[in-house]
Amino acid sequence: MNVTVQPDKLTAKDFASDQEVRWCPGCGDYAILKSMHKSLADMGARPENTVFVSGIGCSSRFPYYMATYGFHTIHGRAPAVATGLKLARPELDVWIVTGDGDALSIGANHLFHALRRNVDLNILLFNNEVYGLTKGQFSPTSRVGQKSPSTPMGSIDSPADPCTFALGCNARFIARGIDIQAKELSVLFARARDHKGASFVEIIQNCIVYNDAVFADFTDKDVAAEMQLHVKHGQPMLYGKAGNKGLRLDTQTLKIETVTVGENGVTAKDILVHDEKNRTLAGLIAALRPPSFPEVLGVIYCDPAATSYEAAVATQEAQAKSKGPGDLDKLMRAGNTWSVT
Repeated sequence: MNVTVQPDKLTAKDFASDQEVRWCPGCGDYAILKSMHKSLADMGARPENTVFVSGIGCSSRFPYYMATYGFHTIHGRAPAVATGLKLARPELDVWIVTGDGDALSIGANHLFHALRRNVDLNILLFNNEVYGLTKGQFSPTSRVGQKSPSTPMGSIDSPADPCTFALGCNARFIARGIDIQAKELSVLFARARDHKGASFVEIIQNCIVYNDAVFADFTDKDVAAEMQLHVKHGQPMLYGKAGNKGLRLDTQTLKIETVTVGENGVTAKDILVHDEKNRTLAGLIAALRPPSFPEVLGVIYCDPAATSYEAAVATQEAQAKSKGPGDLDKLMRAGNTWSVT
């Protein structure tokens, strides 16, 4: 008689390692870690099939605190290591945890290729707009004028936008969340894991020591409702305490503008409806920033490709093997040859 043994239902504690969590008190990474522990349990993930890969930075301590497999790699190279792992073991759930400095500076080239190739990886980019581990230098996402040990007169660099960057890399899943919004993060983690191909999630994360309250203009409780727009597929882009503020497209200038339903002739029909498969719309809303616009959160773009990179590689490999064993000596001597005397 065949007996099917069902795996035990796991809890958040089953995904937490026995290592002491060591971030600065009040760091947003704690909230993200707790959300991940609970999310994996809720998703029915298995520790033995889950791997976390990180680079260098505060966020990159993540694998130590997960009771899963993990790699703490070198600066910016997490996507390269994770790509190799996914090609070798495509059945594994592979997560990349990185920061704005790790991923968008020295690691930007590796992130670009992982996204454009559509490797089935879940990429979490913690964005605190500063190099926290190396004592507060400005990062690729730091704002113009930000003062730091490396820019005492204020940064003059134009900041990069993670989600816009990902869209430019032809990523097929792009989302944005906030570290302290556990419920919303859990939804994004689940959506990212279910997506077949490269998933990119930017997580707004507060660095309490070197860049505290930089996101306060849309994360503080007294302004959050008025400055956060949580988009959902097929629903109008409305926000605000009364739910009557929204985004409208000016058809003359092709620019997004904020409007209030019931004022100046604006009706509910004027409000843009979110279509997460619309790449052009994703580009417009991903770049919106407070205080002129609300911070756009949720799944900004999701349009799965026909196949993922590792699946295409496996198909090519099978086709090559179907032709029978090769002859290395014959291959080396094929075509033009010459002798050196």
